[in-house]
Amino acid sequence: MAKESKKVLVLFAHPSQRRSEVNMPLFKAAKLVEGVTAVDLYGEYPDYHIDIDREQKRLLEHDVVVFQYPLYWYSTPSILKEWQDLVLEYGFAYGSSGTALHGKYFMCAITAGGKEEAYKADGYNHFKIRELLTPLEQMANLTGMQFLAPFALFGSRTALEEGKVGRHAESYRKLLKALVEGEVDFDKAIKSEKITSNNIGDVLKESVL
Repeated sequence: MAKESKKVLVLFAHPSQRRSEVNMPLFKAAKLVEGVTAVDLYGEYPDYHIDIDREQKRLLEHDVVVFQYPLYWYSTPSILKEWQDLVLEYGFAYGSSGTALHGKYFMCAITAGGKEEAYKADGYNHFKIRELLTPLEQMANLTGMQFLAPFALFGSRTALEEGKVGRHAESYRKLLKALVEGEVDFDKAIKSEKITSNNIGDVLKESVL
């Protein structure tokens, strides 16, 4: 049986890109993957005047939606919240007639400053990383999208000096390519807590390992 390819939309949000040591390399990697549309939201909308029709059209044209961003105060940078508030309208994304996103997949590609062990019940941040993304998971649920486990890099503040950035960017490229080519085990990705460079093989099909 032929694999069904998917179109992937990456919505990138970083309000201080000149200071970005991880997210900019990730975004550059995303732009090189065929089948991926990579959008710099702060670059396109520096005044926050989001073109709702344009963004809704982008959503309709893609099968997988990825929010890529640094985790700020356990949430997204502000432009992603603005994007949700304006683009995911009643009658388009939710409500009795708002079925435009039904059947699509949604995931977050995030960088977190804290170490991985900080994100658990008895850790510094008290919650697992997926638990902190519950509002976005419920957004996906309400709009009829399947929420995939977040692709996460922990310890982002020291990732460059520790030599983690290149490996993580390559894992991101591999994950996006697998999403495009239908080589992700979506059942496993839906059930997982998180996807990292260390366990990415758990959600990829054997043919790409």
